[in-house]
Amino acid sequence: MRRVVVTGLGVVAPNGIGKEAFWEACKEGRSGVRPIRSFDPSGHPVKIAAEVPDFDLATYIPAENRKSLKIMSRAMRFGVVAASQASRDSGLDINRYNPERVGVVLGTGIVPTDLAELAPLLAEAYENGRLRPEKLGQRGAALFPLWILRYLPNMVAAHISMLLHAQGPNSTITTACAAGTQAVGEAFRLIARDDADVVLAGGADSRIDPLLLLAYTGLGALSPGERPPEQVSRPFDGQRDGFVLGEGAGILVLEELEHARQRDAMIYAEVLGLGSSFDAYGITKPDPEAKGATRAIEWALREAEVDHRDVDYINAHGTSTRLNDLMETAAVKRVFGEGASALPLSSIKSMVGHLIGAAGAVEAVALALTLSEGVLPPTINQTHPDPGCDLDYVPNTAREMPVTTAVSTSFGFGGQNAALVMRRFAG
Repeated sequence: MRRVVVTGLGVVAPNGIGKEAFWEACKEGRSGVRPIRSFDPSGHPVKIAAEVPDFDLATYIPAENRKSLKIMSRAMRFGVVAASQASRDSGLDINRYNPERVGVVLGTGIVPTDLAELAPLLAEAYENGRLRPEKLGQRGAALFPLWILRYLPNMVAAHISMLLHAQGPNSTITTACAAGTQAVGEAFRLIARDDADVVLAGGADSRIDPLLLLAYTGLGALSPGERPPEQVSRPFDGQRDGFVLGEGAGILVLEELEHARQRDAMIYAEVLGLGSSFDAYGITKPDPEAKGATRAIEWALREAEVDHRDVDYINAHGTSTRLNDLMETAAVKRVFGEGASALPLSSIKSMVGHLIGAAGAVEAVALALTLSEGVLPPTINQTHPDPGCDLDYVPNTAREMPVTTAVSTSFGFGGQNAALVMRRFAG
């Protein structure tokens, strides 16, 4: 098995665009949760989200690629920007290498549909208050010819590959909230088994949309937001009452170690293993005994050939929902036993909300920076202890601490579980 290292990082997050801005905000405990601005939420029960501030995509991509903007969804734009940042950060000139050895693996999920664009088409098909599908398009209303390309999940990876001229393996993973973590792990395996030398891996997602916001509210997953926005996401806290929907993208450049050494690349961390499992318990509720989550972490450690006693830190999934945080705490106790009480874990979702398909990817970026710099980002809004969540969640303030080996966890709707093991690079 070939060794795989992280040589570039790109991130578009609600609390910072670009590696430096994002990481400074995380270390300072700055939240990106605000009142919704992308649409009028006055009629919605939830009026806050972790939105990405406005940015000019054209500054991140070459002029010849800008014609693709009209067929990019919001998530696709986030992914392209993060990939462009990661590529620049790595210093890798893909044109100097065999493009067939450069791949892309992205995690993402459901793409919001532009209801305003569809409204005229649907309106013409109504007759006597009933939708008549056979009348769609008969009276002149038409869709933009390339409309469907904005809504295909694989198009995030496709746009990134076209931007960078990457012609190697190209995959899209849609395992709900576990997708970003799983994408990084599957990219690691592509390189480890010699199917590629370089893979851009991560996730991009955006669901801050009137219909999807209502759907998540109906599931009972979102906090009603009855506090100041920056205080609403509070993983593991005794007064948590649901997650905050976020959006963004995180991309890591993964590279075979000798390939990176030959070009004297800066190395953030080494990727060691992935574990993925399924609860087979409930569609919306995690297994309270955390057996699936435990398997994912244990299998990741097994592939990494790491003893659980050698893990220094966990970048936790930590959604701020009642059931998930209890389950994750139980999983840590099952895997790490007596050592769990001394093992720090923290959730950056307290600052960026839940980015769904991109969550694990942005968290993998944060983990690589933790390993490189020796700083644990805090879990902010830890003010009311929960007897069921009794571990060290790095409350409220970042902690300087050298980290050698760490785990990042992700758990998704339906029972998807994924865990990633990374290590500080020491040559």
